[in-house]
Amino acid sequence: MSKTRRQQNAGRSKRKRNTRLRHYKQSILMVCMVLIFLSGALAVGSLNLNAKNAGYKEQEKELQAQIEEEKQRSEEIDEYEEYVKSDQYIKDTAEDRLGLVDPNEIVFKPSK
Repeated sequence: MSKTRRQQNAGRSKRKRNTRLRHYKQSILMVCMVLIFLSGALAVGSLNLNAKNAGYKEQEKELQAQIEEEKQRSEEIDEYEEYVKSDQYIKDTAEDRLGLVDPNEIVFKPSK
């Protein structure tokens, strides 16, 4: 009977090893599934971030163009301000709005 008990004990230890091995394999499978899920979530998140980044870069280009336009407009305004402060502006305004002329100018008016 000692042989049969040894065989029974050997059978039990095999079952225990098989059960442990099965639990180990299940644990590894679960860990792999969690890692795959997290990798997928990370990939989707990175695609969304890349799309937003491209949109922000396009917006940045548009804003830079607007800044350049405003700088050019500011320069034109500064030039006009200098012109307004000059005597030439006063003379041109007097001629256009009031019809004034210099004393040595001759004005020709069309006949009606």
